[in-house]
Amino acid sequence: MIGNVHSFMWVFRRQHFLAPVPPPRPTTTTTANVQTNFPEVPVAYNDKVVAFLRQPNIFDILKERHSPVGSSSSLRDKINAVRVDGTTALDRLSHDVNFTILLSLFEQEIMSYVPAMETRTASSNGRSPRGSPQPSPIASPGMGRHRVPAPHKRDFEAKLRNFYRKLESKGYGQGPGKFKLHIRRDHLLEDAFRRIMSANKKELQKGKLCIVWDNEEGLDYGGPSREFFFLLSRELFNPYYGLFEYSANDTYTVQISPMSAFVDNYHDWFRFSGRVLGLALVHQYLLDAFFTRPFYKALLRLPVALSDLESLDFEFHQSLQWIKEHDVSVQGELELTFAVTEEVFGQVKERELKPGGRNVPVTEKNKKEYLERIVRWRLERGVAGQTESLVRGFYEVVDPRLVSVFDARELELVIAGTAEIDLTDWRSNTEYRGGYHDQHPVVVWFWQAIERFTNEQRLRLLQFVTGTSSIPFEGFAALRGSIGSRKFCIEKWGKPNSLPRAHTCFNRLDLPPYPTFEVLYEKLLLAVEETNTFGIE
Repeated sequence: MIGNVHSFMWVFRRQHFLAPVPPPRPTTTTTANVQTNFPEVPVAYNDKVVAFLRQPNIFDILKERHSPVGSSSSLRDKINAVRVDGTTALDRLSHDVNFTILLSLFEQEIMSYVPAMETRTASSNGRSPRGSPQPSPIASPGMGRHRVPAPHKRDFEAKLRNFYRKLESKGYGQGPGKFKLHIRRDHLLEDAFRRIMSANKKELQKGKLCIVWDNEEGLDYGGPSREFFFLLSRELFNPYYGLFEYSANDTYTVQISPMSAFVDNYHDWFRFSGRVLGLALVHQYLLDAFFTRPFYKALLRLPVALSDLESLDFEFHQSLQWIKEHDVSVQGELELTFAVTEEVFGQVKERELKPGGRNVPVTEKNKKEYLERIVRWRLERGVAGQTESLVRGFYEVVDPRLVSVFDARELELVIAGTAEIDLTDWRSNTEYRGGYHDQHPVVVWFWQAIERFTNEQRLRLLQFVTGTSSIPFEGFAALRGSIGSRKFCIEKWGKPNSLPRAHTCFNRLDLPPYPTFEVLYEKLLLAVEETNTFGIE
């Protein structure tokens, strides 16, 4: 164990102008015959319990509804035993009253939980290898993103409705003036930066948002704005621009990059990023980006915790967890002090966690303070100034008192939604016009084509029709159109040799009456993958 504990001497390497390299993006598949063999989702109840408890942030999830998880080391040990030993440990604990009560409180979440892809290959009875990649939200236009473990659904939906009601009552985004952005597609970032940063607080908060794409006919009834936030978030939060970086080598979640300090006017760019987040929140548009949990905590000005490290640096988290649970006063060989070693531009330096920290030994009495400081050091990573600029921009758009009703997980759902597509939910919340109905042959072929699509192709279709590839927390029933909620709609239109067309302001797909499934599949795929402009209805 001591060998693992020594990993607390974590070396922080900043590579000049380089970001961690994520896994290769999946290639887009356009052939109809490719079949993807995904590992099976757990079906047995015990397997579902194990998968649910193996989430990296599980202790945060459990503590929110069952406070003894935070104070009972015995209960935490039982949870960890199931995380490590799977159903074997679960069988041993089947008659444990406290543990059974805990599981009963989360029965709904356990039964509906779907683990991330990388965790489905592990046997429910096998041990998870120490340090193996942990599930984390993924944000990439080429990859599926698993849904954030949801807060209690009924409470969150009520909270969300109340939040938007308060925004409306205070005049957010209601006008009477317009906040108009004239955007050139090939200068998206520069045009958005210039206009948004030149706006005053009243324009940002009260103005009715209107996006005009250069040289493209059309009126903004919601569709152009949705696409604007979708495309802008892809560029602004792209790690290759230097402001943000991937949080780990095996995930597409992003965080503020320490190397952003070398970007010209970087404080203005982070203030701009915060304003973009605020505008998307106020106008109810989703962003195509997933951030780390500490990022959302920073937006809410909430303190970080040791558990926030687990999905970012598993081994480091385990080392600190060991220190937290053991008496360091009897581990003389550790010789911990309030100082850490980090490598900056090839030079190894000692950083004190507080003034004179190198001469302050860690004891049982001050261990709590040590853990708080080292966790904050690890998560801040030298970007406290950038974070403050981003948060400042965010609160220039939205009142912090309104946002404070959410916790970090809830805010993540409000800002980024989920890209886990539920085909049953999609179909049950689709309307038909012009003679189409659910059992019409063309409609039946349409849904057969969607079933054959990869998840990436489904997201592209959703983006083609609605302007965004993200889905609200409430599902397809909560898709927004030009005047509030508007379901996905398929309307009969055109000739059998026409391409489908979309009206993103109304979430409507104009689908011609194709003669065969093969023609429909080919035309639909071509429209989804090649079309990139707005037309007037």
